Amino acid sequence: MSTAEKRLLSVEEYLALESTADVRHEFHDGEMFAMGGGTLWHNLIKDNFAHSIRNRIEGRGCRVLTSDQRVKVDATGLYTYPDVVVFCGAAIMEDGIHHTLTNPLLIVDVLSESTEKYDRRIKFGHYRRMATLREYVLVAQDRLSVEVFLRQTGETDPAGNSDHWMLSTAASPGASIHLGTLGITVPLAELYDGVEFPPG
Repeated sequence: MSTAEKRLLSVEEYLALESTADVRHEFHDGEMFAMGGGTLWHNLIKDNFAHSIRNRIEGRGCRVLTSDQRVKVDATGLYTYPDVVVFCGAAIMEDGIHHTLTNPLLIVDVLSESTEKYDRRIKFGHYRRMATLREYVLVAQDRLSVEVFLRQTGETDPAGNSDHWMLSTAASPGASIHLGTLGITVPLAELYDGVEFPPG
């Protein structure tokens, strides 16, 4: 028995479908991937994180956006919706399309059981190809744990981008994270405000 080959979509077809879709989709290599809705804790952490950053960078010419903002990785063609995105200065949108940002400075993803491996490996691999991205943050929702990857200067890839990242972690009630790109420090207690962890 033969199976029909899946027809790959063009970027234009994806953008047209996405503009009327009830759920958001990532897009890469001609395929759309539905993004499931987040849990209550996922949404609380995302909103807490965005609020904490916004309060600390007010008046500095930077903007904090949440998961309705689509981002494109120009180097790989990935379209995705990070949980929190920060950019500074003018927003650079794809070909003037005001739905797709191409110059994030910092990206935050809240991990879930179904997406953790993808976020850590595949998606971070895409993000590392963005010349503007300086910091990537992964936040657990089932325990206190925040990982901050800060791009380091030094050796560069053929496109002139450094691919050396320094990891710092915080995982205790009194701990804080430092976002070096923005020069701010945020307590974990603030990021996890209202979140209840599963027993055990």
